[in-house]
Amino acid sequence: MNISSSKTVGSIDAIFNPKTVALVGATEQPGSVGRTILWNLISNPFGATIYAVNPKRRNVLGIKAYPSVGEIPEPVDLAILVTPAPSIPGIVDECVAAGVKGAIIISAGFKEIGENGVKLEADVMAAARKGRLRIIGPNCLGVMNPIRGMNATFATTIAQPGSVGFISQSGALCTSILDWSESANVGFSSFVSIGSMLDIDWGDLIYYLGDDPNTKSIVIYMESIGNARSFLSAAREVALSKPIIVIKAGQTEAAAQAAASHTGSLAGSDGVLSAAFRRSGVSRVFSIENLFHMAEVLEKQPRPKGPRLAILTNAGGPGVLATDAVIGDGGELAEISEETIARLNEVLPAAWSHNNPIDILGDAAPERYAKALEIAAQDPNSDGMLVVLTPQAMTDPTRTAEELAKVKMATGKPLLASWMGGEGVEAGRDVLNRHDIPSFDYPDAAAKVFNLMWRYNYNLRGLYETPVLPPDEAGVAGREKAAQIIAAQRAAGHTTLPEYESKNILAAYGIPIVPTKVATTKEEAVALAEEMGYPAVIKLYSNTVTHKTDVGGVQLNLKSAKSVESAYDAILASVTERAGAEHFEGVVVQPMVQIEGYEIIIGSSIDPQFGPVLLFGSGGQLVEVFKDSALGLPPLNTTLARRMMEQTKIYTALKGVRGRKPVNLRELEALLVRFSKLVVEQPWIKEIDINPLLASSEGLVALDARVLLHSNETDEADLPKPAIRPYPREYSGNWSSKKGETLHIRAIRPEDEPLMVAFHKTLSSDTVYYRYMGLISLDQRVSHDRLTRLCFIDYDRQIALVATRKNPESGETEVIAVGRLVKDHRQAEGEFALVVSDHFQGHGVGSELLQRLVDIGKNEGLDRITGTVLAENRAMLHVCQKLGFVLHREPGEPIQVVRDLTKG
Repeated sequence: MNISSSKTVGSIDAIFNPKTVALVGATEQPGSVGRTILWNLISNPFGATIYAVNPKRRNVLGIKAYPSVGEIPEPVDLAILVTPAPSIPGIVDECVAAGVKGAIIISAGFKEIGENGVKLEADVMAAARKGRLRIIGPNCLGVMNPIRGMNATFATTIAQPGSVGFISQSGALCTSILDWSESANVGFSSFVSIGSMLDIDWGDLIYYLGDDPNTKSIVIYMESIGNARSFLSAAREVALSKPIIVIKAGQTEAAAQAAASHTGSLAGSDGVLSAAFRRSGVSRVFSIENLFHMAEVLEKQPRPKGPRLAILTNAGGPGVLATDAVIGDGGELAEISEETIARLNEVLPAAWSHNNPIDILGDAAPERYAKALEIAAQDPNSDGMLVVLTPQAMTDPTRTAEELAKVKMATGKPLLASWMGGEGVEAGRDVLNRHDIPSFDYPDAAAKVFNLMWRYNYNLRGLYETPVLPPDEAGVAGREKAAQIIAAQRAAGHTTLPEYESKNILAAYGIPIVPTKVATTKEEAVALAEEMGYPAVIKLYSNTVTHKTDVGGVQLNLKSAKSVESAYDAILASVTERAGAEHFEGVVVQPMVQIEGYEIIIGSSIDPQFGPVLLFGSGGQLVEVFKDSALGLPPLNTTLARRMMEQTKIYTALKGVRGRKPVNLRELEALLVRFSKLVVEQPWIKEIDINPLLASSEGLVALDARVLLHSNETDEADLPKPAIRPYPREYSGNWSSKKGETLHIRAIRPEDEPLMVAFHKTLSSDTVYYRYMGLISLDQRVSHDRLTRLCFIDYDRQIALVATRKNPESGETEVIAVGRLVKDHRQAEGEFALVVSDHFQGHGVGSELLQRLVDIGKNEGLDRITGTVLAENRAMLHVCQKLGFVLHREPGEPIQVVRDLTKG
């Protein structure tokens, strides 16, 4: 969902909870889609009136038929279209004219058939946009609401009611999942075949299911991402409260294999997709089985705080299998503490394993299982428990399950089970499932699901862990300097920037570079080397050659004027031979860096779906060989930067190994943040590499850099945009209060969480009551979980402005007021909220913030802004009236204030 769009949309609730349904294309023809859907609608009563539309019949299956939707005698909420594709635009036109709110287009024959189908889709959307009609499809199976009993599909059965919201792009997979869910006893709150996403997309449905109280988790089978920003915006918000699990079919074609930069050759689209999922708190799985396992365990079990699994078993072999699975898939085997071993010695036979896996031996009775689990789960070194049972002569699978159920809550950690065997353990599995303990046929499968669980929680925590705000070493001057360098190169017709200009762009953003100067003659090269000091390095200066080493364009460790002269001649000769003399434009000269450190690559390239993508990893000449790298989406904060670094093998080395001092990781985080700002703020950059960035305990320095620009033929409006909307600097500015004090007003940042804690301490009980229409304690208002939702916002979904000032006594920045505009994802309107610190009320800051929110609403394409104000909050009501809001009063209710933005 993109609030910069001016598209007016309607609610999609009419599709899932219709009171009236019209089937256009209803027929009695045996085996037809039209007959199957009509039969499903009438044979599963769900409280709606069903109408058949068929101009050639008076009734269908005993239901009166109407020639068109417009002739149905009452308003229609949902129209289901199963007629041939060429007829659909005209029928959609009729639906809009009749005020239909939602449509499901089952028909195929659209963009999947080529150019004619693409035109048909455009015609359908043009008709739909004449009103507020929302569309699922085309080319889909349909929609089920199992809670109500609605089956608006041509599947043979309706899904069982439950708590999983399922969305699929594959209709064929939907029918397979339906068959499987019967035997697996999986129930659904909604079951949606989304088709080709002409209108309603992933973001719309994620928001809808996020609001649905019957949905506890969202499961997605995805073939294409569609509107990436819509998906990420919705997923980042909803994943906080409900797990979103995705299986993505196949690996998309690598986006940039022919790219000139190292980053472009390393960043394939499937890797970018995984990075996007991590960034939005989505769990990606690679099998249908794990798709629903994850939905089950995340609903039933607490989330593991880390990757350490403790395994309790009555047989050694299955414990080893689980160990191999958890370690081989990136998890860890928990180290059992001495205290825990001592406690286990008191309740277990002397021959138990005395290690993890905790083998409690084959004659383990249910009580031994329960006592061992209770002790092991209290060990602080473990993050989760897996209990394995193999049926042996003295084993009681059912009573063991009952005993585990009694101690489940005492663990406080995720508890998984593997009851291995057939009919003999089935009753035990039923006991486990009834007590929300997920059971797996084999322990290795359970271990892999545990790994998925802790990775999911790790990624989710990373999104809402308070970052540190690094100093803005670029500022406005740096941005402008980089833009000037880029503009000059574009004016000269260059798309490949030489090293000198590339490094100066980095320097403008506060990224340390090796002193570098250009020499166009041998004599200049010698003079610069003498000035900088020996040993020196000279490299090819060229606007056309991408990788200097490929043409012999690098000479290192030059210790005299003579060696510089020889190196200059060698580069000229090599470039002339391998590429042509026209590619030699001189050399750059820099001092030889003689510091022992690690070579890192930091880069960015363009993904066709997600726009700019960042890369971090092991650098140097063999970067494509080792492929030790991680991908991420800009913009970054320090927490997200560290998460990228932690995904690589070189990160372990950077912390210090084999006697080497560690690299300053906070400094490296800050550098990555500044680099991501560069990528976001300089949209003409197509690809950029720092390779290598030398990282050592003495500091960081970019030894080489390369920048590629989009061609001048590219329209500025068509330049790729980040999939995640960056920080809106355009809403920042200074303002003078009525008291003459200069305040800075800007959008809120995740780093503002500590400032918001201090701000809430300045609010009186009256101010809190007026803002929240009730008293909320300070502890509740400043809890991390609450403030993450207020500070870690998606700027596509909402804008929160803070008014800040420098405290004249302490010199510290403090927040004195907050104004927030939250977009309703169902329609083009937003709701505002406003609170001002008591000491600054009456200074005019509230009026200024509200006026800015009104201006933002207009800029973002909203039709109106609303708010709710208590009748006794006269000061706020006065501000609203002054700014053109209309007051709507109902006796005994808070006052609704509305500003229509379409009237200026």
